[in-house]
Amino acid sequence: MPWEQILTWSFVVGLLTAGIRLAVPVLLAVLGEIISERSGVMNLGLEGVMLVGGLSGFIVAYQLEQAGISGADWFGLFAGLSGGAIMGLLMAVLAVRFKTDQVVTGVTLVLLGQGLTSFVFRKFSALSGTRVKGLEAWAIPGLSKIPVIGDILFNHNAIVYLTVILVILCSVFLFRTNWGLALRAVGENPAAAETSGLNVDRIRTLAVMVGSAFAGFGGAVLTVAQLNIFTEGIIAGRGWIAIALVFFSRWQPIWGLVGAVLFGVADALQYRIQAFGLKDLPYEFLLMLPYVLTLLVLLRGTVRSDTPAALGVPYFKGKR
Repeated sequence: MPWEQILTWSFVVGLLTAGIRLAVPVLLAVLGEIISERSGVMNLGLEGVMLVGGLSGFIVAYQLEQAGISGADWFGLFAGLSGGAIMGLLMAVLAVRFKTDQVVTGVTLVLLGQGLTSFVFRKFSALSGTRVKGLEAWAIPGLSKIPVIGDILFNHNAIVYLTVILVILCSVFLFRTNWGLALRAVGENPAAAETSGLNVDRIRTLAVMVGSAFAGFGGAVLTVAQLNIFTEGIIAGRGWIAIALVFFSRWQPIWGLVGAVLFGVADALQYRIQAFGLKDLPYEFLLMLPYVLTLLVLLRGTVRSDTPAALGVPYFKGKR
């Protein structure tokens, strides 16, 4: 192991900077799943939702770039968000309207997303190997000049800053607004919420759609703003990681941010160690590092459970 190259400020700064960037797609999915699960609906289909969002965003961004339209990347990101919302609507129709088993429905959504994106991607054979321009980094004036901290925190593209703002807004929405209180009430005791005049099915449907829109947006961020390319299976388990991090976060957006950054740093670490070309360390071991870390941090969620009481339980109107 080349410790003389690893134990340097430049390596640490580069690692943390990349870790924050890689955390964004997962964090967006985590925020969306927190909103969905706070309403009582467990959406295990995030992997498929992120795939659909990633492909939708990439196709739109690529086509608009070819047409010479400015802001193609932003249109692509919006397309990814919309694709995720559509998948969320499908999940809501099945799990909320028709009361299907949420675990089975979520897994079906994953399979649908994988099959659908593979079919469409192969149909658009011209997309294979193509790239989009993506978003440029935007250094925040003044703050980006701070030694070390400036490079790590204030020299990213706009999506990173937007995601941090969304974490704050989600926290305020869930714990400081009447709408957030209604959402949490539906996830804790839907019968009591209905007695109070809340429409349980409507709130759950909106929560699942918004949550899936976040996940689709995260998929588009990965393909349009970060990797600038789409390949089959590009999400690589990030949807499942997001679900695990929701339990780690105890359904709180701020802790979701912490978990996502830990995953991002671990992901960045395995990429950078691989770049050293170590022959005595199997690359498969490095690839599993982020997922092993996720399993370890998941143990935090077993210490004290804040699971919404009605999570995963279909609600039948009028039933007490």
